Amino acid sequence: MKRYFIEIMYDGSNYHGWQVQSNSITVQEQLEKAMATILSEKIGVMGAGRTDAGVHAKQFFAHFDYDSNLTCSNIVYRLNSFLPEDISVKSIRKVKTTAHCRFDAISRTYEYVVYKNKNPFMVNRAYLLHKHVDMELMNKAASRLFDFIDFTSFSKLHTQTKTNNCKINKAVWEQKGDTLIFTIQADRFLRNMVRAIVGTLINVGVGKISIDDFVQIIKSKDRAQAGTSVPANALYLTKIRYPKSIWL
Repeated sequence: MKRYFIEIMYDGSNYHGWQVQSNSITVQEQLEKAMATILSEKIGVMGAGRTDAGVHAKQFFAHFDYDSNLTCSNIVYRLNSFLPEDISVKSIRKVKTTAHCRFDAISRTYEYVVYKNKNPFMVNRAYLLHKHVDMELMNKAASRLFDFIDFTSFSKLHTQTKTNNCKINKAVWEQKGDTLIFTIQADRFLRNMVRAIVGTLINVGVGKISIDDFVQIIKSKDRAQAGTSVPANALYLTKIRYPKSIWL
C-alpha cells in the first residue's frame, strides 16, 4: 500500500466545509466522488483538518492510500476534469507510508480579509466593515497573543479536542489599498479560533475594548468574554507546512 498527499485549493462558498456530512455538500465528498470515478474504486481521503462552512483554502492537503503506483500528473489532470470549477487539484505526491497530513503538519497559516468600501467583487470573498479601525492598536493587541498558549476564550464550545493549547508564531494586520488583511500562523488552531480572534481584535480597533481588556479575555478562558466571530467567507487557509522528511 502506498500513501499519497494531494494538494488542493477551493472556494468554500458552496460547501459546508471540508469534512463529509450526511445532509450537506462538502469538499471532501466532491473529491472522493471524483477519485472513485477515476480509480474505479472507493477511495477514503483524510484531510489536514476541518474548515468551516464558507471558508476558502488556497492550500489544503489530504492523504489517501492506493495499492499501485500512480502517474500523478495524469491523475491531477483527470481529477480536475471531473471536479467542480470551485475545487482544483494542484499536485499529488507520494509520501512515506507513515506520513499523516493532519498530525505531521508543522504549521498552518490563515488570512482574514476585511474591506472598507462596498465592492461587488468582494462579496463572499471578504468582510465589509464600515467602521474605522485603528490598525496600530489591533497589531499591538495581536502581539500579545504570543504571550499565551491556552486559547480557550477563542474556541468553539463543546469540541472534542484534548487541549486548547496552540503556539502562535505570527499574528499581524497589514493594509493593502482599502483592504485590511490579518495573517496568523500557528502549529494548530481550534474550531472557530481565527474568526473569534479577528472579531475581538476588531473590537480593539473600533475602541470597544482596550488592549488590557483583550489580554484579560485571553486569561479568562471564557468564550463568552470574547468578541463575536466574524463571517466565515472572508477566511482563507493559505499554507500548511510539513517536515521535509515525509516526502519521497
